[in-house]
Amino acid sequence: MWPRWRVIGAAAFRGTSAALRRLVLDFKAATATIPIVGMMGDPVAVGIVPNLARPGGNITGVATDASAEIEAKRLEILKESAPTIMKVATLASAKMMESPRIAPMREAARKIGISFFAQPLNPPFDEAEYRRVFASIADEGVDAVIVLDQPENFANRRLIVELLQKTLLPAIYPYPDCVRLGGLMAYSIDWSEVFQHIAVAIDKILKGVKPGDIPIYLPSKYGLGINLKAASSLGLTMPSSLLARADEIVE
Repeated sequence: MWPRWRVIGAAAFRGTSAALRRLVLDFKAATATIPIVGMMGDPVAVGIVPNLARPGGNITGVATDASAEIEAKRLEILKESAPTIMKVATLASAKMMESPRIAPMREAARKIGISFFAQPLNPPFDEAEYRRVFASIADEGVDAVIVLDQPENFANRRLIVELLQKTLLPAIYPYPDCVRLGGLMAYSIDWSEVFQHIAVAIDKILKGVKPGDIPIYLPSKYGLGINLKAASSLGLTMPSSLLARADEIVE
Protein backbone atom coordinates (compact mmCIF):
# COMPACT_ATOMS: atom_id res chain seq x y z
CA MET A 1 0.00 0.00 0.00
CA TRP A 2 1.32 3.46 -0.89
CA PRO A 3 2.21 5.92 1.92
CA ARG A 4 0.09 9.04 2.38
CA TRP A 5 2.35 10.91 -0.05
CA ARG A 6 3.46 10.12 -3.55
CA VAL A 7 6.92 9.82 -5.08
CA ILE A 8 7.85 11.33 -8.42
CA GLY A 9 10.48 9.36 -10.31
CA ALA A 10 12.08 11.82 -12.70
CA ALA A 11 13.91 10.06 -15.50
CA ALA A 12 14.42 10.91 -19.15
CA PHE A 13 16.06 8.56 -21.64
CA ARG A 14 19.67 7.89 -20.81
CA GLY A 15 22.35 10.10 -22.24
CA THR A 16 20.36 13.35 -22.29
CA SER A 17 21.83 15.14 -19.27
CA ALA A 18 20.32 18.54 -20.05
CA ALA A 19 16.89 16.98 -20.58
CA LEU A 20 17.16 15.20 -17.22
CA ARG A 21 18.02 18.49 -15.55
CA ARG A 22 15.10 20.33 -17.13
CA LEU A 23 12.69 17.58 -16.11
CA VAL A 24 13.74 17.73 -12.46
CA LEU A 25 13.62 21.53 -12.49
CA ASP A 26 10.06 21.35 -13.80
CA PHE A 27 9.09 18.96 -11.02
CA LYS A 28 10.80 21.16 -8.44
CA ALA A 29 8.81 24.16 -9.64
CA ALA A 30 5.59 22.12 -9.42
CA THR A 31 5.94 20.83 -5.85
CA ALA A 32 7.97 21.36 -2.69
CA THR A 33 6.32 18.52 -0.77
CA ILE A 34 6.10 15.42 -2.97
CA PRO A 35 9.41 13.49 -2.89
CA ILE A 36 11.29 13.62 -6.19
CA VAL A 37 13.91 11.06 -7.21
CA GLY A 38 15.70 11.99 -10.38
CA MET A 39 18.67 11.73 -12.71
CA MET A 40 19.69 15.34 -13.02
CA GLY A 41 22.99 16.20 -14.59
CA ASP A 42 24.86 18.43 -12.11
CA PRO A 43 22.16 19.44 -9.57
CA VAL A 44 24.43 21.74 -7.55
CA ALA A 45 25.62 23.74 -10.55
CA VAL A 46 22.07 24.54 -11.68
CA GLY A 47 20.63 25.16 -8.21
CA ILE A 48 18.45 22.09 -7.79
CA VAL A 49 20.10 21.26 -4.43
CA PRO A 50 22.75 23.02 -2.28
CA ASN A 51 25.07 20.00 -2.07
CA LEU A 52 25.21 16.31 -2.92
CA ALA A 53 25.76 14.95 0.59
CA ARG A 54 22.67 16.54 2.15
CA PRO A 55 20.40 17.79 -0.63
CA GLY A 56 17.64 18.89 1.75
CA GLY A 57 14.11 19.64 0.62
CA ASN A 58 12.17 17.03 -1.34
CA ILE A 59 14.73 16.01 -3.98
CA THR A 60 17.35 13.28 -4.23
CA GLY A 61 18.65 10.89 -6.90
CA VAL A 62 21.74 10.65 -9.10
CA ALA A 63 24.02 13.37 -10.47
CA THR A 64 24.69 12.05 -13.96
CA ASP A 65 27.33 14.57 -15.03
CA ALA A 66 28.68 16.23 -11.89
CA SER A 67 32.07 14.76 -12.75
CA ALA A 68 33.57 17.07 -15.38
CA GLU A 69 36.57 14.78 -15.78
CA ILE A 70 34.58 12.43 -18.01
CA GLU A 71 35.16 14.69 -21.04
CA ALA A 72 38.90 14.66 -20.40
CA LYS A 73 38.79 10.87 -20.09
CA ARG A 74 37.05 10.57 -23.47
CA LEU A 75 39.82 12.62 -25.03
CA GLU A 76 42.48 10.38 -23.47
CA ILE A 77 40.76 7.25 -24.77
CA LEU A 78 40.49 8.76 -28.24
CA LYS A 79 44.21 9.57 -28.22
CA GLU A 80 45.01 6.05 -27.03
CA SER A 81 43.06 4.56 -29.93
CA ALA A 82 44.72 6.83 -32.50
CA PRO A 83 48.05 8.07 -31.11
CA THR A 84 48.87 10.29 -34.12
CA ILE A 85 45.89 12.64 -33.75
CA MET A 86 46.89 16.27 -33.21
CA LYS A 87 43.71 18.23 -33.91
CA VAL A 88 40.26 17.31 -32.61
CA ALA A 89 36.86 18.77 -33.45
CA THR A 90 34.23 19.07 -30.75
CA LEU A 91 30.62 18.52 -31.79
CA ALA A 92 28.53 20.75 -29.53
CA SER A 93 26.52 23.95 -29.33
CA ALA A 94 28.16 27.25 -28.42
CA LYS A 95 26.45 27.14 -25.01
CA MET A 96 27.83 23.68 -24.33
CA MET A 97 31.32 24.77 -25.33
CA GLU A 98 31.14 27.53 -22.69
CA SER A 99 30.23 25.04 -19.96
CA PRO A 100 32.63 24.59 -17.00
CA ARG A 101 32.71 20.89 -17.89
CA ILE A 102 34.90 21.69 -20.91
CA ALA A 103 37.82 23.14 -18.93
CA PRO A 104 39.24 19.74 -17.81
CA MET A 105 39.09 18.50 -21.40
CA ARG A 106 41.00 21.52 -22.67
CA GLU A 107 43.61 21.09 -19.95
CA ALA A 108 44.00 17.40 -20.82
CA ALA A 109 44.39 18.36 -24.49
CA ARG A 110 47.08 20.90 -23.66
CA LYS A 111 49.07 18.30 -21.73
CA ILE A 112 49.10 15.82 -24.60
CA GLY A 113 49.62 18.37 -27.37
CA ILE A 114 46.17 18.33 -28.97
CA SER A 115 44.48 21.44 -30.38
CA PHE A 116 40.73 21.93 -30.76
CA PHE A 117 38.57 23.05 -33.65
CA ALA A 118 35.14 24.27 -32.61
CA GLN A 119 32.43 25.07 -35.16
CA PRO A 120 29.40 25.39 -32.86
CA LEU A 121 26.05 23.94 -33.74
CA ASN A 122 23.30 26.56 -33.95
CA PRO A 123 19.53 26.22 -33.54
CA PRO A 124 17.36 24.62 -34.84
CA PHE A 125 19.88 21.71 -34.65
CA ASP A 126 18.37 19.99 -37.67
CA GLU A 127 19.98 17.79 -40.32
CA ALA A 128 21.02 20.78 -42.43
CA GLU A 129 22.84 22.31 -39.47
CA TYR A 130 24.71 19.10 -38.73
CA ARG A 131 25.73 18.79 -42.36
CA ARG A 132 26.98 22.39 -42.32
CA VAL A 133 29.14 21.75 -39.26
CA PHE A 134 30.50 18.49 -40.67
CA ALA A 135 31.43 20.29 -43.89
CA SER A 136 33.45 22.74 -41.81
CA ILE A 137 35.10 19.88 -39.92
CA ALA A 138 36.09 18.23 -43.18
CA ASP A 139 37.50 21.49 -44.57
CA GLU A 140 39.50 22.15 -41.40
CA GLY A 141 41.49 18.93 -41.69
CA VAL A 142 40.97 17.64 -38.16
CA ASP A 143 42.14 14.18 -37.10
CA ALA A 144 39.26 13.09 -34.85
CA VAL A 145 35.95 14.16 -33.29
CA ILE A 146 34.57 14.21 -29.76
CA VAL A 147 30.77 14.18 -29.61
CA LEU A 148 29.68 15.99 -26.47
CA ASP A 149 26.70 15.02 -24.35
CA GLN A 150 23.69 17.23 -25.08
CA PRO A 151 20.07 16.45 -26.01
CA GLU A 152 20.44 17.55 -29.63
CA ASN A 153 23.36 15.19 -30.22
CA PHE A 154 21.46 12.34 -28.63
CA ALA A 155 18.40 13.00 -30.79
CA ASN A 156 20.59 13.10 -33.91
CA ARG A 157 22.97 10.28 -32.95
CA ARG A 158 22.13 8.12 -35.98
CA LEU A 159 22.79 11.02 -38.35
CA ILE A 160 26.05 11.85 -36.52
CA VAL A 161 27.30 8.28 -36.88
CA GLU A 162 26.45 8.29 -40.58
CA LEU A 163 28.23 11.62 -41.18
CA LEU A 164 31.31 10.49 -39.27
CA GLN A 165 31.44 7.29 -41.29
CA LYS A 166 31.58 9.42 -44.44
CA THR A 167 34.34 11.66 -43.12
CA LEU A 168 36.45 8.63 -42.13
CA LEU A 169 37.39 10.29 -38.84
CA PRO A 170 37.76 8.40 -35.54
CA ALA A 171 35.30 9.61 -32.94
CA ILE A 172 34.20 8.93 -29.39
CA TYR A 173 30.58 9.28 -28.27
CA PRO A 174 28.86 9.73 -24.89
CA TYR A 175 26.12 7.21 -25.83
CA PRO A 176 26.57 3.41 -25.92
CA ASP A 177 23.91 3.21 -28.65
CA CYS A 178 26.31 4.87 -31.10
CA VAL A 179 28.72 1.93 -31.03
CA ARG A 180 25.88 -0.41 -31.97
CA LEU A 181 24.92 1.98 -34.78
CA GLY A 182 28.42 1.78 -36.24
CA GLY A 183 30.33 4.43 -34.28
CA LEU A 184 33.93 3.73 -33.24
CA MET A 185 33.84 4.13 -29.46
CA ALA A 186 31.63 5.28 -26.60
CA TYR A 187 32.49 6.06 -23.01
CA SER A 188 29.63 6.69 -20.60
CA ILE A 189 28.40 6.12 -17.10
CA ASP A 190 27.13 2.65 -16.22
CA TRP A 191 23.37 3.12 -16.50
CA SER A 192 22.57 -0.13 -14.73
CA GLU A 193 24.34 1.26 -11.66
CA VAL A 194 22.40 4.53 -11.98
CA PHE A 195 19.03 2.78 -12.15
CA GLN A 196 19.97 0.61 -9.18
CA HIS A 197 20.65 3.68 -7.03
CA ILE A 198 17.41 5.32 -8.21
CA ALA A 199 15.51 2.21 -7.06
CA VAL A 200 17.33 2.18 -3.70
CA ALA A 201 16.46 5.84 -3.08
CA ILE A 202 12.77 5.27 -3.89
CA ASP A 203 12.71 2.24 -1.60
CA LYS A 204 14.15 4.30 1.28
CA ILE A 205 11.58 7.04 0.77
CA LEU A 206 8.72 4.56 0.73
CA LYS A 207 10.05 3.27 4.07
CA GLY A 208 9.91 6.74 5.61
CA VAL A 209 13.32 8.33 4.96
CA LYS A 210 13.16 12.00 3.94
CA PRO A 211 14.52 12.55 0.41
CA GLY A 212 16.59 15.50 1.62
CA ASP A 213 18.47 13.15 3.96
CA ILE A 214 19.46 10.75 1.16
CA PRO A 215 22.78 11.76 -0.46
CA ILE A 216 22.64 12.32 -4.20
CA TYR A 217 24.74 9.61 -5.78
CA LEU A 218 27.66 10.42 -8.05
CA PRO A 219 28.27 7.52 -10.48
CA SER A 220 31.60 5.78 -10.06
CA LYS A 221 31.36 3.16 -12.81
CA TYR A 222 31.87 3.91 -16.49
CA GLY A 223 31.53 1.73 -19.55
CA LEU A 224 33.66 1.60 -22.69
CA GLY A 225 32.25 0.32 -25.97
CA ILE A 226 34.33 -0.39 -29.10
CA ASN A 227 33.20 -1.25 -32.62
CA LEU A 228 35.96 -3.31 -34.29
CA LYS A 229 34.35 -3.11 -37.72
CA ALA A 230 34.40 0.68 -37.51
CA ALA A 231 38.04 0.57 -36.40
CA SER A 232 38.92 -1.60 -39.38
CA SER A 233 37.20 0.77 -41.82
CA LEU A 234 39.31 3.61 -40.38
CA GLY A 235 42.52 1.59 -40.63
CA LEU A 236 42.91 1.52 -36.85
CA THR A 237 44.22 -1.38 -34.82
CA MET A 238 42.77 -1.07 -31.35
CA PRO A 239 45.47 -1.44 -28.68
CA SER A 240 45.12 -4.43 -26.40
CA SER A 241 45.02 -2.08 -23.41
CA LEU A 242 41.74 -0.60 -24.65
CA LEU A 243 40.23 -3.92 -25.67
CA ALA A 244 40.99 -5.34 -22.22
CA ARG A 245 39.07 -2.47 -20.58
CA ALA A 246 36.09 -2.59 -22.95
CA ASP A 247 32.72 -3.53 -21.51
CA GLU A 248 31.20 -4.06 -24.96
CA ILE A 249 32.91 -5.02 -28.20
CA VAL A 250 30.96 -5.00 -31.47
CA GLU A 251 32.56 -7.07 -34.21
